[in-house]
Amino acid sequence: MGMARESDDLDPTAAIARDLIRFDTTNWGEGRSKGETEAAEYVAGILRRLDLDPVLVDSEPRRTSVIARVPGRERHLPALVVHGHLDVVPADPAHWTVDPFAGVVRDGMLWGRGAVDMKDMDAMILTALQHILGTGRAPRRDLVIAFFADEEAGGVLGSHWIVDTRPELFAGATEAISEVGGYSIDLRGRRAYLLQTGEKALVWVRLRAHGTAAHGSRVIRDNAVTRLAEAVAAIGRREWPVRLTETTEQLVGALARLLDVDAQRLGPDEVVLATGSAAGFIQATLRTTTNPTVLSAGYKHNVIPDTAEALVDIRTLPGEEDAVLSEVREIVGDDVEVEVLHRDIGLETPFEGALVERMTATLRAHDPDVPVLPYLMSGGTDNKALSKLGIVGYGFAPLRLPADLDFPAMFHGVDERVPLDALTFGAEVLTELLLDY
Repeated sequence: MGMARESDDLDPTAAIARDLIRFDTTNWGEGRSKGETEAAEYVAGILRRLDLDPVLVDSEPRRTSVIARVPGRERHLPALVVHGHLDVVPADPAHWTVDPFAGVVRDGMLWGRGAVDMKDMDAMILTALQHILGTGRAPRRDLVIAFFADEEAGGVLGSHWIVDTRPELFAGATEAISEVGGYSIDLRGRRAYLLQTGEKALVWVRLRAHGTAAHGSRVIRDNAVTRLAEAVAAIGRREWPVRLTETTEQLVGALARLLDVDAQRLGPDEVVLATGSAAGFIQATLRTTTNPTVLSAGYKHNVIPDTAEALVDIRTLPGEEDAVLSEVREIVGDDVEVEVLHRDIGLETPFEGALVERMTATLRAHDPDVPVLPYLMSGGTDNKALSKLGIVGYGFAPLRLPADLDFPAMFHGVDERVPLDALTFGAEVLTELLLDY
């Protein structure tokens, strides 16, 4: 395509991220997607120019993932998977100040859908490989580089499909790094980094209420819409209790020390709220969440429908999926069906070991004396699929961010954007990690 040549003044990482944003890879879920094929072919082209041999895998027409193996200097070591996803959630241009798929550079930032989730990391991976392979060097260990389709719909047609059908592509790999970790947060003027060592579990359900179909003017006591609305309100208003896991207990303790507050007196919620915008990421890791997201019922103003449906996004702490589903069924009552559409496990890994130490040391080499803290992610990544192969995954897409950027709001948000200098920082940190680990 040659798009990267358009603006030679752009750092290579920003140019690749900009190019990737310009591929509209919108994924609405439930099988509806614009597809990742063109973006996958662009990525494969970069890999081929580095003398790699990428494998393109289509789970369905236009649902393309790319996997390539980079030989390491010490091939007896376990391989490391470095992965991103090529799809993005929808963006409504009417609400944006820029075209979400134009890859606009403005105010020192790259704007567009995917700028932080996660075409920035895709670009950082590719640039790191260019830094290493393009200068005749090799990583210490084999790298399995993967760019998956369909992550925004749970990876059914991406990482899960490939893990299930092409596990040999990950032969010898024991660990993985991907998105939503390694970024900086501001703690009352002091920078710290969150390194993702776990993910909440994912349960997507559909609620379905039945009632009597009738003319809109009649007295109908079993109105499906009313029944569903009551169930949705009850689930949406459920205050799930705080429960600290090993990871969040470590994190809350470290935050309290850094903020110089009394964790016992304040409680975990208040400690986290004291982190400012970072609370947007951390608060939901202290408890289960059940958020209604989609409602559908009826077809005419004066017809009472016999069915009403809602989608609910449930994120539980690792291991609590069954208990939470059971409680959801109790909350909605016997008259509302609960259908599980997609379910995926939670993950939690200790904040220790050679890879964690190396990620921490590499961050500190580029940003001295910063605290690096463990973090349980409220969302999920393709690490869930890789865990089926026994691969332990972390979130490490390193970004040094300005204190006033509300980074959590960028994920799936309007006017998604990432600072250009953060992309340069991330590519440098990633290059060093992949060379030495």
